[in-house]
Amino acid sequence: WTILPAIILLFIAFPSLRLLYLLDEINEPLITLKTIGHQWYWSYEYSDFMNIEFDSYMIPTNELNMSNFRLLDVDNRIILPMNSQIRILVTAADVIHSWTVPALGVKIDGTPGRLNQTNFFMNRPGLFYGQCSEICGANHSFMPIVIESIPTNFFIKWIMN
Repeated sequence: WTILPAIILLFIAFPSLRLLYLLDEINEPLITLKTIGHQWYWSYEYSDFMNIEFDSYMIPTNELNMSNFRLLDVDNRIILPMNSQIRILVTAADVIHSWTVPALGVKIDGTPGRLNQTNFFMNRPGLFYGQCSEICGANHSFMPIVIESIPTNFFIKWIMN
């Protein structure tokens, strides 16, 4: 009664462990984006290019245009090329944050003193919205994330400027 169920569990576990390992492997990312969570804003660094870094703050309600989303739009969007493997490195400067973009299936914690990494692939152009999903203090929900996915040739022109 114990040996047969143990053997069945082993037959289930070994293929699952192999798949988990393959899913965690990052295959030759085209771009590495470093994200640093601060209290109420995100900082981004394009590690593959020289001196491309910026802070991304939520747009205050009194400064919104008609085309902006309240509590979701930012002053500086992340610009990334579509149809490219993207590696993201996430950390935090003060408390634990969680960089979450549900449409991309990405949720990764940013912990002070630790560098976490994951990858994602965007196969269509557009805007992808997310927020900090960790209870990291007062106003923690006011840390929006906006990724703009554009064709690679437009991304190259953006990088050159």
